[in-house]
Amino acid sequence: MLDTQTRTSGGNSSALNGNLSAVQTDVKTLVKDAQTLLQAAAALTGEKAEEMRGRGMHLLDVALDKASQVQGQAIVKGKELAHTADVYVKDNPWRTIAAAAGVGLLVGVILGRK
Repeated sequence: MLDTQTRTSGGNSSALNGNLSAVQTDVKTLVKDAQTLLQAAAALTGEKAEEMRGRGMHLLDVALDKASQVQGQAIVKGKELAHTADVYVKDNPWRTIAAAAGVGLLVGVILGRK
């Protein structure tokens, strides 16, 4: 049961990581473009400056929207992974206890050597 869930979650995880990195790149580009526009608008006056400030603010709004979308996706994925882990622990309590004891023993040995 875990193997099929792990494979499915792993595929979704890599797709999510790809989406996150693409959105992160887009957000960085949008913020840089907005900064450039706002710096150029600071040197101008009148109608042209207002237009550039408006475009800069629009770019920042788009960047914030994308960031909130990614945050929402990360929250949903985190909840899915937590549910999968919860189901695994409930289905395999002795394996979970053995794994936790093994990790504890390993950490104890490593710390005991120092």
